[in-house]
Amino acid sequence: MPWRRGQVRRSRRLRTGLRVLLSELAAAFTLLTRLPLTRRNQAHTNETFANAVWAYPIVGVAVGGIAAAVYGLCVGIGLNPSLAAICALTATALVTGALHEDGLADLADGFGGGNSREHKLAIMRDSRIGTYGVSALILSLAARGAALATIAAPDKVGTALIAGAAIGRGAMIVPLLALAPAREDGLAAHLHATPRARAFVGLILAAASAFFLLHPAAAIAATVSAMLAAVCLSGLAQRQIGGYTGDVFGAAEVIAECMVLGVLATSGGVGIQ
Repeated sequence: MPWRRGQVRRSRRLRTGLRVLLSELAAAFTLLTRLPLTRRNQAHTNETFANAVWAYPIVGVAVGGIAAAVYGLCVGIGLNPSLAAICALTATALVTGALHEDGLADLADGFGGGNSREHKLAIMRDSRIGTYGVSALILSLAARGAALATIAAPDKVGTALIAGAAIGRGAMIVPLLALAPAREDGLAAHLHATPRARAFVGLILAAASAFFLLHPAAAIAATVSAMLAAVCLSGLAQRQIGGYTGDVFGAAEVIAECMVLGVLATSGGVGIQ
């Protein structure tokens, strides 16, 4: 019957759409973490990676949740907040392969040590790390560790870690929307094909996670500070190298996460639900 055929078609479209979303979610986890959520023989296309940008904040929630669990476990066995914070940040680095920290270090070396656009891009592609990169890593880890130790209470630290990771990965979308690729090769260049609607969904999910986890005033302060930091970094990247690279995305995540945790620590955790 016609109505039954229409129902079958709608059901097929729904299943197909769900499979596509799950594939994009898996691609986001494959790109941003080392979690084994994708079958060994499954390869994602550049198009799938580009379409998966919307899921970045969801990946952040998962990464932040793992770090929160580690922090709570460490406090539970008697470690003080500073040592527990170090353990939580170590867990984050292991889960992500220190992907974003690597981007921050490369960007700091390139922007700090290069004397031309081409020289900066060459330094950023070099696997070796220099003084600027080491300094950026030390300062960013110290800022996050100090913020977590200041908040201290395991439940509030856990919420802050999840919110910071989700908003930070949402901030990665800002340079993608604002800039063109600085290189023609590499996965980051292919992400320029991301549909803008999907990118805006990622920003909405990042903001939604903030309002779900934090009181409204804290959510606004954390989200606005993180996004402003990403906008400023995008402007700097445009002046320095004429666009974005994967390192710009990584630096945006780390800097935005520092801003979120710093905002939450300033009030001693007040504003965290």
